[in-house]
Amino acid sequence: MGGGDPIVIGILLAEHPVREGFLDPVRRRAAEFGAAHPGYEVRISTYRTFTGRDEFIGILDSGRVPAIVDVFFTETQRARDAVSATGGPLFTPVQRAVGGRREILGEPVVLDDFVDTAHRYYSYDGELVSMPFSVSTGLLYANMTMLRAAGITEVPRDWDALEVACRLLMGGEGGPSHGVAWANDGWFFQHVVAQQGGLLVDNANGRAGRAQKVNLASDELLAWAAWWQRLHKDGVYLHTGVAQDWAGTFEAFIAGRVPFLWNSSVMAEPVVSAGAQAGIEVRANRLPHNGDVPYSGDVLGGDSLWLAAGLSPEVQDGALAFLQYLLNPEGAAEWHKSSGFIPVTRSAHRLLEAEGWFAEKPHHLVAPAQLDASDGSPAATGALVGELAGMHVDLIEAMTDVLEQGADPERRFAQATVAAQRRLDEYNAEVAAR
Repeated sequence: MGGGDPIVIGILLAEHPVREGFLDPVRRRAAEFGAAHPGYEVRISTYRTFTGRDEFIGILDSGRVPAIVDVFFTETQRARDAVSATGGPLFTPVQRAVGGRREILGEPVVLDDFVDTAHRYYSYDGELVSMPFSVSTGLLYANMTMLRAAGITEVPRDWDALEVACRLLMGGEGGPSHGVAWANDGWFFQHVVAQQGGLLVDNANGRAGRAQKVNLASDELLAWAAWWQRLHKDGVYLHTGVAQDWAGTFEAFIAGRVPFLWNSSVMAEPVVSAGAQAGIEVRANRLPHNGDVPYSGDVLGGDSLWLAAGLSPEVQDGALAFLQYLLNPEGAAEWHKSSGFIPVTRSAHRLLEAEGWFAEKPHHLVAPAQLDASDGSPAATGALVGELAGMHVDLIEAMTDVLEQGADPERRFAQATVAAQRRLDEYNAEVAAR
């Protein structure tokens, strides 16, 4: 490429609301890419994640985006449906844009290297639509110092065993006030329904066609809600009184108020480190499941990178080349180390293994192993549906009423289904009218 001004590759990334310097590794990779490809400059802009959903939806609805956009997993269907200012799709499937090439601007293509669970989640009709970037799953963290003192050497693997362990620990002299804590968050509902082979929506969880019908009162979900309600009534589950209280439940675990914590795999390093500072040995484990039914798998969380449609060939190839560079083995390994998200490619995992990273930090092995245990079914892959984030709100509000007002789970989650169905109907009608 000749002289003159470089071709600008814009990338819009989600900024973490708390962790300062969260995107620094991406900024370094962007600078390195520009140095290796002097004809290109990668310019990063950010939006707020978690608290900025309306801001992000406004960006998509404007129909104008930079070359690469970071999309939270709950908005995957919305990204697929987004329309550009000229009326066509806002994004183009990344696999289609790569077109079978093995390298782009000299950067080896990594599309076939993604871990299976991530590749399935972000694929439709056999085509990878976006690049998995930040991938997580839920884990169970155990206070092994407390467990061993009570003669417990194995971490529970199912709900019943977890309940037994909690009651044993609570009943001991000087035992904790409660047994287990987790945030009342829609993501955990997705986990437990998927584990049991259940679906949140029709058409194979939205994988065989656009989701039209919601079911937030399935047998799988109600089994979980009833068990959770009983744990709460018996004082086994610690209810902080705050919805989505990730911080409060984390603090309760580190303070020794509960011996078990459900949280994200992204928190493996912070939980283990904070435990060590508090004199607690923490072990990361797979999420417990309903032992009365076969296990199907656990869903992922995180986000992926989408390629804008309608780019010039030079800009599109520059964007695609940067995506491959960002997630080459060294890049994906560095992102795992800095962010806590799993190594999203098999090559990155092998590189970290060869470096001795997992031998030193075995708690980072649990999340990849849990995701690898998926049976690949639509249930375990996770729902692809418009207004998934809104459905999370409906689930949280329903469970709050079950916990705090003693609402009947079957009746209350039937009401949540009605609310979620209304959301989905309105969303689908809006898409159809475009």
